[in-house]
Amino acid sequence: MNSRNEKIAVVLLQLGGPDNLEAVEPFLYNLFCDPDIIDIPGAFLFRKKLARMISTRRAPKVQELYKRIGSRSPILKQTQLQANHLLEMLRGKGYNVDVHIAMRYWHPLTDIAVKKIIATKPDRIVLLPLYPHYCKATTGSSVNEWNRVAKQLKMPAIPTTVIEHYYDHPLYIEAMVRRIRCALNRVPKNELSKIQIVFSAHGTPMKLVRDGDPYSHHIRKTYERVVEQGQFGLPHTLCFQSKVGPQKWLTPSLVETIDRLGHEGATHLLVVPIAFVTDHIETLSEINIEARDEAMKLGVKYYDMMPALLTEESFIECLSDLVEKKNSVHQ
Repeated sequence: MNSRNEKIAVVLLQLGGPDNLEAVEPFLYNLFCDPDIIDIPGAFLFRKKLARMISTRRAPKVQELYKRIGSRSPILKQTQLQANHLLEMLRGKGYNVDVHIAMRYWHPLTDIAVKKIIATKPDRIVLLPLYPHYCKATTGSSVNEWNRVAKQLKMPAIPTTVIEHYYDHPLYIEAMVRRIRCALNRVPKNELSKIQIVFSAHGTPMKLVRDGDPYSHHIRKTYERVVEQGQFGLPHTLCFQSKVGPQKWLTPSLVETIDRLGHEGATHLLVVPIAFVTDHIETLSEINIEARDEAMKLGVKYYDMMPALLTEESFIECLSDLVEKKNSVHQ
């Protein structure tokens, strides 16, 4: 059968985010209930109790952060836009395709996508994480959840492929470079040479790195490729953000990096969220409010954040190419 005539279900796997302030605590509970997040020995005995304790304790502070960015996460709206653009591009190329969204920790959760697929009976499923870099706690967790829910809902056996990563895909790198140039174009021409580019990725515990998780290596490769292709001619550095809990995480942190640059006399910073393809609390609050405030206290005069990839044409072309290549394997 010609694969373009096959009915394909593309499932965009994403983190999800609270859609109102009341959703913050249950969102956090779902997050900390994830066995791929809390995976210490014997955790199954107390995971739900621990998740309840952490989410109850953290919710008030996190709610205050959400209030500063509109009292909700924009991640679903932005993911839906990406899904619509990908659908239009793939159908424009002649594919019989539907694009679904499966959020890991908030609605629409994975069971919604599984139920739609059971109802529409596609010939093939492509799981496409909106995490360019593979990590057990993101892609791994989302795929594990997909498998659990599909089994629980007795989804018929449908050939399924997983796109595990695309951190070095030329179109993804191109999209990043374009977005950085977009941000650099906003800098007054006579101040451009003063810019330092700070690439910030979501961190992970060092335990994951020691256990062989490839995420940190994928991040560094993306960073190197973007810098190489961009030829920005500006100083640049890589750091990590969003540390939670007492464990040792990837370093240096975003806060440490801004503190160092500020004390070294940096006056112009452009922060590039290198691991994210949409906006959410880690970009809108952590980078664009909290880190900005810290930078300004240290004497930074110009501070900007790269616009999210969202529906940047090269990025949607990257997603389309990934689906087409996975599909062509089965022709």
